[in-house]
Amino acid sequence: MKVIVVALLISSFLSLKTEAAPELLDSVSVIVDQGVVLESQITELITVVKRNAALNDQTLPSDRVLRTQAIEKLIIGNLQTQMAERMGIQISDPQLEQTIANIAQGQNMNIAEFRERIAQDGVAYDTYREEIRQELILGEVRRANVRRRVYITEQEINNLVKLIDEQGDQQAEYNLGHILIEFPPEPTDEDVEQAKVRANKVLELLNKGSDFSKIATASSGGSRALEGGDLGWMNINSMPTLFAGAVQKKSKDDLIGPIRSGAGFHILKVKDLRGIEKVEIAEVSSRHILIKPSVILSDENAEKMLKEFREQILAGEADFAALAKEHSADPGSALKGGELGWADPNVYVAEFKDTLAKLEIDEISEPVRSQHGWHIMQLIDKRVGDATEKRKEEKAYQLLFQRKFAEESEIWLREIRASAYIEVLAQQGK
Repeated sequence: MKVIVVALLISSFLSLKTEAAPELLDSVSVIVDQGVVLESQITELITVVKRNAALNDQTLPSDRVLRTQAIEKLIIGNLQTQMAERMGIQISDPQLEQTIANIAQGQNMNIAEFRERIAQDGVAYDTYREEIRQELILGEVRRANVRRRVYITEQEINNLVKLIDEQGDQQAEYNLGHILIEFPPEPTDEDVEQAKVRANKVLELLNKGSDFSKIATASSGGSRALEGGDLGWMNINSMPTLFAGAVQKKSKDDLIGPIRSGAGFHILKVKDLRGIEKVEIAEVSSRHILIKPSVILSDENAEKMLKEFREQILAGEADFAALAKEHSADPGSALKGGELGWADPNVYVAEFKDTLAKLEIDEISEPVRSQHGWHIMQLIDKRVGDATEKRKEEKAYQLLFQRKFAEESEIWLREIRASAYIEVLAQQGK
């Protein structure tokens, strides 16, 4: 199993030698606004990239190029971490453990087996926990800052629904590799021409058989450079608009580009493609009450509160909808008495989905902990059948949101990077 590690941990320490003065084994390598990137962080990230490359038989560029890419990744992470601190974003231990349990479940392992596998990959479990905590924090920061930049019109939804209908049930998915040859935010004609020359040179090397992931790691300015430019599987309707038009009718191993955007010139590789088979959609209608633990409300008291709500509802002393409107921390559903409407249960987090699967119609669950907090939920109804028009609209909205969120995320990251004070210090002894 490939353990995804985001090396944003600070490990500064002193080592005392016998009959020798203390020797500093760590140092500040980059100043990032109000924060720093330590030499140990850079070393650790490079080590992780090399280990993952070995596991995946991936060829890497020189250590100098790897260091440059690692520093850039750590700068972006550091800026987001500082933003999270200013926003007061934290991930509690119960939320963290629940997330790790979900990851283990996704690998068909219990926690003990999962910890053993992590140790086999050479990662201490406590280190892994904090890395996952950091990933969750950065995800919350990104969602909080990018979500409000995404605007989807009704006309866009209608147009995509029409396109999906025209495409039919067989919709292509592409596994893409990506290389971005950047130019400055306000490029001169010379900047653009130089970037174009570099992009054509990269494309020439790729056409001659050079390793795509190695060149992506060495040359790409994209956010997935250290992963060899791997964008993973994407539906044609959820990938960036610029890419969607370019990849259609392309075959496996085709190279595409250079394609110019506001960020630079893009080169794509179709690593693989696949179709989506038509499936019947099993939907559930449910409602819930969410209570989020906080500094004021402990995890135990949040669970206790929901147990009392459940008892009151079952005894006929309280109404589910009224309690949801007054107490639920999910603002979207609280206004509707906790109702979530018809949905594919797979859109919910694992604990929520699994609990709904065990409930009978009208049954109310015991309190259940998820990464969002404590829930009680009630299954209102079930149905199985083809997607309704509403379902198509919901699907179109999600695809558009994924596309625009990905595009806006890249723009946002470039903006915070451009506005930050960054000073890369000379390596000691260099």
